[in-house]
Amino acid sequence: MGVGLGRTRSVGLRGVNGFVVEVEAHVTTGLPGFAISGLGDSAVKQSSDRIKAAAALIDKMVVSQRRVTVNLSPAGERKVGTGFDLGIFVAVAAAMEHVPGHVVRDVVHIGEVGLDGTVRPVPGVLPLVHAAALAGVRHVVVPVANAGEARLVAGVRVHPVAEVTELVRRYDALGNGRPVGEVRVPLHEPVPPEQARDLSEVVGQADAKLALEIAAAGGHHLLLAGPPGAGKTMLAERLPGLLPPLDEAESMEVTAIHSVLGALGSGEDVRLITHPPFVAPHHGASQAAVIGGGSGRIRPGAITQAHRGVLFLDETPEFDKGVLQSLRTPLERGLVSIARAQETVTFPSRFQLVLAANPCPCGNGWGKGLDCTCTPMMRRSYFGKLSGPLLDRVDLQVHVQPPGLSMAGASGGEPTAVVAARVGAARAAQGERWRQVLERRRGVNADVPGSVLRSRPWRLPASATTTLDRSLETSAVTLRGYDRTLRCAWTIADLMGLQRPGREEVDLALSLRHRAGVAA
Repeated sequence: MGVGLGRTRSVGLRGVNGFVVEVEAHVTTGLPGFAISGLGDSAVKQSSDRIKAAAALIDKMVVSQRRVTVNLSPAGERKVGTGFDLGIFVAVAAAMEHVPGHVVRDVVHIGEVGLDGTVRPVPGVLPLVHAAALAGVRHVVVPVANAGEARLVAGVRVHPVAEVTELVRRYDALGNGRPVGEVRVPLHEPVPPEQARDLSEVVGQADAKLALEIAAAGGHHLLLAGPPGAGKTMLAERLPGLLPPLDEAESMEVTAIHSVLGALGSGEDVRLITHPPFVAPHHGASQAAVIGGGSGRIRPGAITQAHRGVLFLDETPEFDKGVLQSLRTPLERGLVSIARAQETVTFPSRFQLVLAANPCPCGNGWGKGLDCTCTPMMRRSYFGKLSGPLLDRVDLQVHVQPPGLSMAGASGGEPTAVVAARVGAARAAQGERWRQVLERRRGVNADVPGSVLRSRPWRLPASATTTLDRSLETSAVTLRGYDRTLRCAWTIADLMGLQRPGREEVDLALSLRHRAGVAA
């Protein structure tokens, strides 16, 4: 008959989390038209043209001569992207009795439909399929190119599809009791993992390496200041190698973010991301690129891409001041909320921040600074972008001196594996200590509230905090800086195998907090 009501399911994306969408299609005779309701963006509204062209490939499925009304429910939730195409196509096919309605009703369909009937990949399939699984869905149809990614979600049977004609044939066979063959997903050569950069390649820099180890062990933020060529970037790039691998929940979080960004690749070689990411945006990046946003679809920024990993801002004073100031709230909350007139999207952004800065705009203002061409006003303006409130959130601030000629041929020191073992042992001690306080297994010192560290049974004796207390009284440090120094002191004690820090550890943490190069 070709007239009726069809239903199926799809999934929408809100930030990096999915939500199940009921797709309803009503097809009747009358003045031809194709209307889509449900607060879809322009890509959703344009799907009518793609579906009419693809439907023409199916025998007797002439959508262009019918009046079609499609509703995406919940209708008040914003729908973005081309991933609803396949669900709309199947709902219309069910209404026109080209696929069995009772079969497709509880199946989730994700994918973009081309004019030639091909089913094309879309970004964000991992969180979409994960949301479907949480909603109790057991069968998901996805593009062939997204099948490897979708199969990372347990408890869901994934059905890859390459063309809508093939999908209609498979549903027809299923409705008539005939066996349905699985579509073979093409295999791709797996990409070999990038060789990790080893800490032993960095010559000298004992203080900076110590700060790097403390940052890795306790989850602390770090500022490296020094002249060009001193090794600031080399040190920052080696921080992810010191961090422990992600656990299963963290891997799913990070992989879902990269899926939304379309950075997972395609085919069967897609794997969960198990190592902390390292993200280093260019200093010309806009606020939307770093924090997240955009004029149309709200996309995660670099701070979300660095979730559970490292965000490295090289040449930090060259970044726009507004970009740097907008880091303050995510550093405290581990979340960033992008507000628009019609919606607010929240992205996870729990990362370790590493800043790198030259001593002045020309880079020669170190030592005696005889070759420096910068005026005092230029130097003040240069470091003025690194405001006090931002630097107050950076636990470790060290100056990186360039190694001399005598060290050029010297050994680089301990390799990454040795330092990473100490970091792992320190993190294990922190996880056990703060299990009850933080209510999670892998808590680190950087996550512990200052009120906890300043109260019993964790409060340190006055003999251990004498210098730090005096700094607070003289306003040399803020109360936030006081708490952050205590956290670093606990991390130093963990690396040394101590039960709790003493005066030496607290004083060392305080000495590593001076504003390296900023006052120069």
